[in-house]
Amino acid sequence: MIAARARTFTESVIREMTRVAHKYGAVNLSQGFPDFPMPAELKRAACDAINADDNQYAITWGQKPLRDAIAAKYRDWYDFEVDPEQNVTVTCGATEAMAAVCLALLDPGDEVIVFEPFYENYGPDAILCGASPKFIPLEKPDWKLDPDRLRKAFTKNTRAIIVNTPQNPSGKVISREEMQLIADLCIEHDAWAITDEIYEHIRYEGEHHLLAGFPGMKERTVTISGLSKTFCCTGWRLGYAIAPAEQSVAIRKVHDFLTVGAPAPLQAAGAVGMRFGRDYYAHMSEEYRERRDILLPVLSKAGFKYHVPEGAYYVLADFSKLSKDDDTTFAKWMAKEIGVATVPGSSFYHPGSPDGKTLVRFAFCKTRETLEAAAERLLKLQA
Repeated sequence: MIAARARTFTESVIREMTRVAHKYGAVNLSQGFPDFPMPAELKRAACDAINADDNQYAITWGQKPLRDAIAAKYRDWYDFEVDPEQNVTVTCGATEAMAAVCLALLDPGDEVIVFEPFYENYGPDAILCGASPKFIPLEKPDWKLDPDRLRKAFTKNTRAIIVNTPQNPSGKVISREEMQLIADLCIEHDAWAITDEIYEHIRYEGEHHLLAGFPGMKERTVTISGLSKTFCCTGWRLGYAIAPAEQSVAIRKVHDFLTVGAPAPLQAAGAVGMRFGRDYYAHMSEEYRERRDILLPVLSKAGFKYHVPEGAYYVLADFSKLSKDDDTTFAKWMAKEIGVATVPGSSFYHPGSPDGKTLVRFAFCKTRETLEAAAERLLKLQA
């Protein structure tokens, strides 16, 4: 016997494609993890914490130095006041933060608005709560948000909207005007905004707008982010949720019974990283821009069509000129025969949607050597 909720979604296609890459010896441009070292300062800090025997349970909602560093960062970057004692919950990655927030705020029958294409966890997170995701497509080729369609999506049953910017997988950076519309609709309909801002510092165009900082939004926004992407430590599983005090109590209870707490010595190291200056982030973003600009010309030569990503480190590319196969068949064929692993586009759309069937996602958070190896293989597609 399997619970009904577990029958309504599949395992992660992203993680599956990493296994496919290993099987065929393909260059892995599927899963979004860097293949280069994280900052040495954080590694040293983690080793120091382990050697100092900081190896037992941390406070469930996060060690104080890390919560203090998170609060200081939001004050310094966004002039946004966060109480580290009442508003911050440290979690096992932003993925667990999203699950804990949904379980804490959503009830069966609630509707949750999700833009698509979307990071594949959002739909299952809503379903696990008994809520219903309501998908609003961003318009190809440049992923525009249709204001009228969004207005119509909000109903008396709308409990929350999930906002991811910069967006995985499209690379869209949501504009101030679009954010203001989202804020206005949340206020009008008394709905929560749950923001996934894990890629906030990886941008090539536009600015990052903290939705919680818009007038009237601090008390109806939960801000989720983490250290995985910014500090190249996806395996450390350090994320956090910033929420009003009352909702933080609920989020912390759910988090406690999901995972108890994030790894103590890694939290100590995370506090070091959260205090890095602006130069670190500017340099990081520029390095990702250079990686993006290695991959994009190769995709064009190989026959893919795409919108240039404004942020994050993915390209969602159309392969319809190369093959009449569906996205899953094409992605697995390309991993086996071309030697480059990607993610089928349908995993970023709701079941039954035709919109991802000609798309695959490339991750360019890799070394120059990895990208050049992928480029050499991808150019076989020209034939």
